[in-house]
Amino acid sequence: MTNPTSVRAEPVEAPAKARPAMSLFERYLSLWVALCIVAGIALGAAVPGVFETIAAAEVANVNLPVAVLIWLMIIPMLLKIDFAAMGRVRQHARGVGVTLFINWAVKPFSMALLAAIFIGWLFRPLLPEAQIESYIAGLILLAAAPCTAMVFVWSNLCDGEPNYTLSQVALNDLIMVFAFAPLVALLLGVASIVVPWETLLLSVALYIVVPVIVAQAIRRQVLASGGEPALQRLLAALGPVSLVALLTTLVLLFAFQGEQILAQPLVILLLAVPILIQVYFNAGLAYWLSKKFGVAWCVAAPAALIGASNFFELAVAAAISLFGLNSGAALATVVGVLVEVPVMLSVVALVKRTRGWYEAPAAA
Repeated sequence: MTNPTSVRAEPVEAPAKARPAMSLFERYLSLWVALCIVAGIALGAAVPGVFETIAAAEVANVNLPVAVLIWLMIIPMLLKIDFAAMGRVRQHARGVGVTLFINWAVKPFSMALLAAIFIGWLFRPLLPEAQIESYIAGLILLAAAPCTAMVFVWSNLCDGEPNYTLSQVALNDLIMVFAFAPLVALLLGVASIVVPWETLLLSVALYIVVPVIVAQAIRRQVLASGGEPALQRLLAALGPVSLVALLTTLVLLFAFQGEQILAQPLVILLLAVPILIQVYFNAGLAYWLSKKFGVAWCVAAPAALIGASNFFELAVAAAISLFGLNSGAALATVVGVLVEVPVMLSVVALVKRTRGWYEAPAAA
């Protein structure tokens, strides 16, 4: 006998065409990030003058070389987003509701709390005092925006419902345009970290609004001229460009962070602790709430992944603009990149192994 208080599972439409599986390069992204750490530190020590020149190329607190790299990183990912998919949100209303709750009402605040506990208190004696607030700010930036492009990979790996994933990501991107700056300002203010509003708004304009507009304009033009096959060819061609831009940015970051990392080898490990906890906490909460609300497993699985993952490309860009290339905030967001792939793969494995538990009838 089923529990009379359980909620009827929402209907699931026929699955859309599956997204491509994770490429070899994406699967070993953490390895490439680790190699970037080594390369960045070595290059920073070998040719410090080159990186000093790069760091000086700024306009209005925006580093121009890094800004170009960030655009090359983000725009190919935003090309995948179809805002017309938001019309499908109602088909998976409960799953969308759970993910929105986790993304915007739980994850940023849980990260701010974990950062204060671990970085601001427990690990404080082991970290450089001058960078404590900057590390906390970086962790907040990391959790303040939900992931976009990589979510398609995670959803495909766990046989998630593609239409739900697409509509959820499109909705999150739209919300991000309006909510990212106020949310970050609120959390940084609570943490007693002063951030100029004009710098934050400039970051949002440069790294969210403008890339979204550019990406959607390119997407419409490509679809109008060559249809879906032309778009897929463009995405395949630009995919490596996005990842190379990310890795090049990381080399620059670690070239400036090298001295601090060598002096404090535990910094990366300590910063990873609150990131790991918040990922598993938010994934578990999203998965559990989905079960409580009767969400079908093929929606609950990607809901857990969307709820837990971070838009680390935006976090890196915002940290650089707000605090600088050689800041603790920039380093904290890079640690998020380092742990993202292996941790999210473990979440994929967990939701797949627990499918039987999830779909089992509730006890009477």
